[in-house]
Amino acid sequence: MKYLLVVLLLLQSGVVGAQIVVSDDRGRDLVLQTPARRIVSLAPHLTELLFAAGAGSTLVGTAAYSDFPEAARRVPVIGNSNAVDIERVVALKPDVVLAWRSGTPSQTVTRLERLGMRVFVTEPVSLKSIADQIVLLGRIAGTERAATAAAARLRRAFAVLRREYQARRPVSVFYQVWRAPLMTVNGSQVISQVIHLCGGKNIFAGLKPLVPRVSLEAVLAADPEAIVTASDQPADQALGNWLTWKQLRAVRDDHLVAISADDLSRPTPRLLKGARRLCSQLERIRHEDTVRP
Repeated sequence: MKYLLVVLLLLQSGVVGAQIVVSDDRGRDLVLQTPARRIVSLAPHLTELLFAAGAGSTLVGTAAYSDFPEAARRVPVIGNSNAVDIERVVALKPDVVLAWRSGTPSQTVTRLERLGMRVFVTEPVSLKSIADQIVLLGRIAGTERAATAAAARLRRAFAVLRREYQARRPVSVFYQVWRAPLMTVNGSQVISQVIHLCGGKNIFAGLKPLVPRVSLEAVLAADPEAIVTASDQPADQALGNWLTWKQLRAVRDDHLVAISADDLSRPTPRLLKGARRLCSQLERIRHEDTVRP
């Protein structure tokens, strides 16, 4: 009877339980006997996703610019997305290191693994995968209940926007990632998915590179109704390079849109805020088109 009571107590505390096995974006399995209690994040958005999963307390090291939520600012910084202090990471004795698939240098991942670190390499590449990543991180950290609830809320919120805006009149959009060289996103990139969610049409969705370079002439020929960028500057400053091109509908009709970089560029739940802002702006453009003489 005493033995049975001990086992029940252990099960309730999570000491005894099923092995945790999750696959990362390389197709490699991360195997844990117990939930991770010490986690290092090598990218700001991974830090944010871990907090969204209810596991912020497990963080013992983060990358520079891990500034949301406020509690993330109090976690020791072990480098940035491109340059990691390997010795500091090892000294923190993490159970798991979270790496950014397209940002963390592959040699950093290799070196950490050779030193015996468990590295989980991941990157949300769609609106759906943001919620999926939250659930995965919850499994890793043993906060699956909170993570599942947070992911469900996010999925519902995006579904509401989709129902409200996706079937509206399409608004042609040029999304500017960078002005020199001029760069945009193709249809597979998360920001382009937000544009589509809001009933927008990315004029360069069909290009093959995820973040392709485009020419000024190509933008002028497409003549988008809106030009959008991620910036904390006012639109006329962030997109000031377009103001001289009065023949563009977006310039002529004052349809230059700047949305907070953190709300539109990070694949985290904050993207919902950026999506709401973009949907509102595209709806404003539709309305103005209906009342313009």
